[in-house]
Amino acid sequence: MSEPDDLLIQIEALEAKLQLARESITRRFIGQERVVDLTLATLLCGGHGLLVGLPGLGKTRLVETLSTVMGLDGKRVQFTPDLMPADILGSEVLETNTDGSRAFRFLPGPVFCQLLMADEINRASPRTQSALLQAMQERQVTVAGADRPLGLPFHVLATQNPIEQEGTYPLPEAQLDRFLFQIDVPYPTRDTERDILLTTTGTEEGAAHQVFSAAELIAAQELLRRMPVGESVVEMILDLVRAFRPEEPGVSDRVAQTVAWGPGPRAAQALMLAVRARALLHSRLAPNAEDVLDMALPVLSHRMQLSFAARARGDSLSDLIAQTAADLAQNGIAA
Repeated sequence: MSEPDDLLIQIEALEAKLQLARESITRRFIGQERVVDLTLATLLCGGHGLLVGLPGLGKTRLVETLSTVMGLDGKRVQFTPDLMPADILGSEVLETNTDGSRAFRFLPGPVFCQLLMADEINRASPRTQSALLQAMQERQVTVAGADRPLGLPFHVLATQNPIEQEGTYPLPEAQLDRFLFQIDVPYPTRDTERDILLTTTGTEEGAAHQVFSAAELIAAQELLRRMPVGESVVEMILDLVRAFRPEEPGVSDRVAQTVAWGPGPRAAQALMLAVRARALLHSRLAPNAEDVLDMALPVLSHRMQLSFAARARGDSLSDLIAQTAADLAQNGIAA
């Protein structure tokens, strides 16, 4: 069997398994198909996700359900102002052995897992937030001078409340850039909210079941990276990312007057993986221009900053991203 045929068979098998995962997730997390797909895409890409939404929209429930469905060892940390880095990473304790000698023993923190839920991540101090920087990028942490590898796979799904800012510490740009997606969790539709009421206030509640194992998820991540990407899609990704850098030659006047700083190369890398994941979730063997347009907002929105004047005018990053992406496609760059 040729390699393309083998790749096709593996992709079709993974598509069927992803459909089973979706069905299992919806037993506990009703509706919000785009939020579910973006969170699944985060895991398929091997990345981390920032779930932004008001309290009570099911962000915590979704992460807990994903841990079950994907067969991952999940742990949760409630971020608070008094949380310390050692509460996440772990620490060394001095123990006395039976022979009277003393030695340090490392007690691993909750970061030593496969799926870490960082609940209300912006409530912790910058010192504690930075404890995750090395873990998210290098999949290891350094404690007491020793490098300690984390579990495989390793993902962080963090939650954040977009309106309550009192007593919070905004995430620094370096940490935001480590999140593959910013996943906005909106209010449910009326029909979805009706289903939620009927499902969650009765005597019995649906339960999710395991569909993937950790090893199968790692295999899916490797398979995703083997999916072919056409030259036109690659060029569109490059054009889109570079279109939001105000110092880039030929950038539009609107971007130059609106954006303080734009996305870096990590954004292009994220978009390259994201379009593959979307194609896979939509039962296609290769991504197209539609995938680029659809994934632009969750990949780019947290990697850019409006200028002071743009914020004063009430400009919106989401509108800017959508309009710029549409203009690029209309001008034939997505052909």
